Order: sequence, then structure tokens, then C-alpha cells
Amino acid sequence: MSAPLRPRPAAPQGPAVLGASANPATSRLLTVGVVGAGRVGAVLGAALAAAGHRVVAVTGTSGASRARLALLLPEVPRRPVSAVAEAATDLLLIAVPDDALAGVVADLADRGALRPGQVVAHTSGAHGLAVLAPAVAVGARPLALHPAMTFTGTPDDLARLAGISYGVTAPAELRALAARLVADLGGVPEWVGETDRPLYHAALAHGANHLVTLVNEATDRLRDAGVARPEKVLAPLLRAALENALRLGDDALTGPVSRGDAGTVQRHLARLAATAPESVPAYLALARRTADRAIAAGRLRPVDAQSLLGVLADTTRQVTA
Repeated sequence: MSAPLRPRPAAPQGPAVLGASANPATSRLLTVGVVGAGRVGAVLGAALAAAGHRVVAVTGTSGASRARLALLLPEVPRRPVSAVAEAATDLLLIAVPDDALAGVVADLADRGALRPGQVVAHTSGAHGLAVLAPAVAVGARPLALHPAMTFTGTPDDLARLAGISYGVTAPAELRALAARLVADLGGVPEWVGETDRPLYHAALAHGANHLVTLVNEATDRLRDAGVARPEKVLAPLLRAALENALRLGDDALTGPVSRGDAGTVQRHLARLAATAPESVPAYLALARRTADRAIAAGRLRPVDAQSLLGVLADTTRQVTA
């Protein structure tokens, strides 16, 4: 794992380059602008500055954005989007929501704020290079650079960057620069094909975002059961389950579904329906998928799964507490 990020002296201007080209966009010290001072943009901007790059301008108008910038990039001036793009002579980092990205890129291209040779990178996991087509049309060079990490938008995030993966999609001539940027951020590149970006992002969202929902659902149901501190009960169990799943895959499965305990699952569903009916569809969907995986992995014999699958498939039954 890489060492935590620390500020280091600015590299001398001149021949320090990543490849054979002396283009300033491939030199170690880059002039960078950041569009979007959300949790990701503010943190990555601070990380690039800590790595020695010159972050010269950033956007951010909301109160939350200004607070993040005060913590993470206090000396970097806030500018309108076009002004940031014009100041970012080497690298423009666009960190805006997925659905806003195409509009931001097109608007910058239409305004003449982008320039030939400038690297325009975005941090969206769902998009690849196609969304940057308007920038490419005016001579900019495209890069998709997505950190596989959840962010709080605070200085604590900087320590979490060490060793994480970045989903990178880049044209061949920018792969060296992309690898250098990821290394400067303390991470490891994971090269993702253009057509695979939606699947890559779906996997991360399914694992991380839905995990938060699942944990909070479990926390709420424990409170319903009278547990005063559900986080204390769940913390060691969930940490062990996550570590086992990452290490053992489907062999980490335990619990009533993996054993084919149809009666237990029936009672779960009955009590959930009486106490928190909104939790029943999610429980059913995950239990069915768990059963499928347990059978495929040999953890649950099909003959032992028949009663369980019947319980999970019976969407018409009446359940009571």
C-alpha cells in the first residue's frame, strides 16, 4: 500500500516528463483546475496539490462547497466554470454528478473555454470517454479517472486514498499520464474498457451504496426488536462477514438461507410484514439471490432448498405476526 499523501516541494519546470514528449500536460508538475467542489472534487484537488501539482482555480458556490474548500483548498481561488477551464492549462478535472457531466463538457466546448492539448478528465464511474466528445472535437484530450472510494469531503479522506483503485479509461497516448496521476494520488490504476464502464460502476454502486442501505435496514429492525445500541451488535458481525466474503467468496455464506431453513425464513417474513412491510421486498430479493448463489456454490443442495424456494416464491400468501 502506498504511503499517505504528503506535500512535497514543487518540481522544477523543465524536462521532468512521464514519457518522451515534453508537452506540459505530460510533465510531473501540472497546472490544474477543478470543476465541482463536491466531496470528490475537493478531495482530489487537495490530493493533487499535496502531490506537488499547481491547483490554480476551482468552482464552488454553495455553502457546503465553500466550507469544503476552506478546509481542503483554502488558498485556491474560486472562479466561474469557464474561468477555471481557461486557467487549467494542463489538466481540467471535472467532478460533477453523472447526469450533469455531458452538459458541463458541451457548454465549456461551446464557450471556447477548452484548448487543444489540454487534458480534460472526469471522475464519473458510469461514463467513459464518449461523454468528453465535445472536448475532443476542439482538440482537448480525454481521460476518465474514477476513484473507487466513498468520500466525506473532509481532510480525513486524504488518508483513505492511499492504495485505493481508480477505474481508468484512457486513449493509448494518455495511459502513461493516467498512471502517473493515479500514482501521485497514492492509488493503483484499474484499466476499464469504454463499453464496460456502466457494468464497472453498477458493481461498485451495488456493493457500496446498497451496503449502506442494508446496514441501516438491519439497524432499524434491531431497534424495532428493542435493541438499544444496534451498531454495537452489528459492528463485529458485519466486519467479519465482509472480511470473510472478500477472502472466501460464496464459501463465506452462513445463516438460514444457506442451510435451507424454510421455517426460520417464513417466520422472518411474517414478523417483517407485521413490523416493517417496506423491508419485505428487499429481504425476499436478497434471500432469493443468496439461495441461488448457495446452490451454485454447493453450499445448499437443491433437494434441501425446495421448501425454502417455495417460501421465497410464494408472493400470494398472507403473513401475520
